[in-house]
Amino acid sequence: MSHARLLITCSDRPGIVAAVSGFLTQYGGNITALDQHTTDPDQGCFFMRVAFRSPDVEPPGNWLRAEFRREVAEPFEMDWHLSFAAEHKRMAILVSQPDHALLELLWRWSREELPAEVVGVISNHPDHREAVEAFGLPYRHIPVEQGAQDEAEAAMLDQLGEWGAELVVLARYMRILSPGFVARHPSRIINIHHSFLPAFAGSDPYRQAFERGVKLIGATAHYATSELDAGPVIEQDVIRVSHRDGVADLRERGREVERSVLARAVRWHLEDRVAVWGNRTVVFGT
Repeated sequence: MSHARLLITCSDRPGIVAAVSGFLTQYGGNITALDQHTTDPDQGCFFMRVAFRSPDVEPPGNWLRAEFRREVAEPFEMDWHLSFAAEHKRMAILVSQPDHALLELLWRWSREELPAEVVGVISNHPDHREAVEAFGLPYRHIPVEQGAQDEAEAAMLDQLGEWGAELVVLARYMRILSPGFVARHPSRIINIHHSFLPAFAGSDPYRQAFERGVKLIGATAHYATSELDAGPVIEQDVIRVSHRDGVADLRERGREVERSVLARAVRWHLEDRVAVWGNRTVVFGT
């Protein structure tokens, strides 16, 4: 038996759950987890994630996808995605000089805590080549020269295409990506940043936070959109700090929460737990 997942979005109406569960039963599937949410039972938007075991087939799942499209997805006008746990998504990581988020992802991936096929790392700095190659991964240094953003992004897109990347993670990539770059990967670029925005924008938010005497610092992981740091939020968390903490302490605590928040958001995406609804998300089973 193969482990599989269905992620569904459609207009709410009677019979959706019955149609999905009946289809899976008809084709020998056994549901192991089912989560659902509606924005309004009367003509709202309906979201559903189903984990199930299905008969082993060859090639994996093609016939099941075709039958589900015909029997269920098209009649209910669904946006849907069927994936198999054994088919790991191909994930690329973009990073600048801060390495805490990058190394957290690679460490968890190496321990099989992230169900992905990491295809490589791209950076606008050469700093992390040795660390990345120690994990057996390719490292591509693509500098971004003044006035040459378009050329750098074209090289990055070529490399991502060559790797067949299905998910791009910005593990503290400290460059603003153009709307055109983001549009090539809709809801498939995950970014992480501190949660001081917009109060403490600029190059040194932790010093600003220290000078204001903040008591909480946090991080936000979200899908990248053309609007800077304003995409659909996947995960957030905070850590309490006190007057005893200096600027260096705040930065250290900030790195700590960024690592964990980004890792959770990436894992949930890889496990098909996140449905995007406008500028919001529905996150199942966390």
